[in-house]
Amino acid sequence: MNEQMLLDAINQKMPFGKYAGRKLLELPEPYLVWFHSKGFPEGKLGEQLALMYEIKLNGLEGMLQPLLDKSRR
Repeated sequence: MNEQMLLDAINQKMPFGKYAGRKLLELPEPYLVWFHSKGFPEGKLGEQLALMYEIKLNGLEGMLQPLLDKSRR
């Protein structure tokens, strides 16, 4: 994984569901745990959600908060 892929993932907006429009890094951990137990969607979004799950599981969210692109809100 490269830096741009990480930046794209944390700034990607959730395209559907209860949290549509929210950046993936800002999704609540229980929502990501639910996806982990049910299965992530296929494709790029699923990979990004799995990455967010791992980030939150390992307590790295705070370190990445400053990288959120405020212009993409």
